[in-house]
Amino acid sequence: MDKLPDETTTPEHLHLGTDEITVLATSAQSGGALFAVEVSMQPGGGPPLMHRHDPGEVYHVLRGEFTFYIGGADGHVRRVSARAGAVVPLAGGTPHTIRNESDEEAVAFAVHAPGAPMERFTRAAAALAAETDPSMEKMLALAARHGIEMLGPVPELDSASLAPTAVIGFATSS
Repeated sequence: MDKLPDETTTPEHLHLGTDEITVLATSAQSGGALFAVEVSMQPGGGPPLMHRHDPGEVYHVLRGEFTFYIGGADGHVRRVSARAGAVVPLAGGTPHTIRNESDEEAVAFAVHAPGAPMERFTRAAAALAAETDPSMEKMLALAARHGIEMLGPVPELDSASLAPTAVIGFATSS
């Protein structure tokens, strides 16, 4: 039992636009292994661009519905809707973005591994957003400095592709 945490902390709240990131475990607390957060995303929220980075991620949707756009090795982008109860793993280097295309707030528990690169970017982006209304140019430069490759907007999907290629999760009652 020598691996128990030395201390507990009050979660820290960071804001990126209308998205709120609640820090649950820092990379320092995990010896660099991971960065664990709760992501609260309002309707229309989420990164506007497809991107990729070295750390892997896993999302456990707690409430609402997220839409994941995930690029494959063949260049095809899949649209995956993930509802409460769903778990969506993303390997490092996978082109993706995550959006809330529903009419209600969506909340997920997310883990990035290794944690330090994504934690540094998240903190820097939140600091930039707190100072000013950052331009896309400033955000792109910030992402590049933190090893995040921005790939451009989600490709236009034809009407047949607008339907999710997968819907995962459980129906919930209000």
